[in-house]
Amino acid sequence: MINTKSINLYKRSQFLLLAIVLIFVLVACSQAAAPGEPVTLKIAILPILDTLPMYVAEEEGLFAENNVSVEFIAVGSAPERDQIISAGQADGMINEAVSTVFYNTDQTRVQIVRYARTATSEQHLFSILAAGDSGITTVDQLKGVEIGVSHGTVIEYLTDRLLQNQGFTDDEIATVAIPGIGDRLALLGSGELQAGMLPEPPTSLAQQGGAVVGIDDTTYPEVSFSTISFRKEIIDDHPEAIRGFLSALEEATRRINANPDQYSDLLIEKELVPPPLMGSFDVPKYPAAGVPTQEQWDDALAWTIENGLNDAQVSYHESVTDAYLP
Repeated sequence: MINTKSINLYKRSQFLLLAIVLIFVLVACSQAAAPGEPVTLKIAILPILDTLPMYVAEEEGLFAENNVSVEFIAVGSAPERDQIISAGQADGMINEAVSTVFYNTDQTRVQIVRYARTATSEQHLFSILAAGDSGITTVDQLKGVEIGVSHGTVIEYLTDRLLQNQGFTDDEIATVAIPGIGDRLALLGSGELQAGMLPEPPTSLAQQGGAVVGIDDTTYPEVSFSTISFRKEIIDDHPEAIRGFLSALEEATRRINANPDQYSDLLIEKELVPPPLMGSFDVPKYPAAGVPTQEQWDDALAWTIENGLNDAQVSYHESVTDAYLP
């Protein structure tokens, strides 16, 4: 005889078990999706002027307004930055086209999503300076003079391009490897180095100590710019977070350019300007949304090939995207 009571109990237990499983599935799905929870983007940052819009966006709540959370990871050098990015310990960075070429030689590891800074005909980013006691006062006097650079980097790229565009032959361009910006600055100041390539604000600091600018990138601004890049997998997994990040940056950039003096103290607080320049260094203008052009990318790529640093034709369209700009 069939025990209907046992059957009913069995059905109830099965129904209860199914309900419990469904509850766990729903909870798990809601936790995984977390549609309203902001994604945290980890940004590796150097103590450079390029980072000011990021700090403004953080200080003034612009990241939060765009539903993105940002964690800054301070790094002391470009090699340290690259190591952290390669290890997946940071999601984004400020870099430049040359380093992106190296990242993407074998596969697309990072993508440029925006300019960070750009040289213009009125605002320089980098300068080749001569020591104050070197006797060098014009760019032509740099022919054959060893210029301190960091080999295989944007520093060397800009040195070559600025001088080549000035009519220098390859034989007339001489460089010496001095990777550290602080070392280049100190050696220029002591006269042990006759010439060196420096960014701002070290350029202003060197001039304060008597160094003379031979040439800067206002002469050929199209070759000089920095970029914001993210790991490709982060872009693919969190496109809305990238959009939110860039929207916040755009508003921060607008605020800085509209009232630069308001952010002088933040430059000092974040140690983007050394104490000797306090009160005399102007907050720079920052570029509106945009990405490097095909021509800019091709020139950086060509330089890496010309110098035997890379033999791959790295794709512009896979390495640079404007799809996330506001």
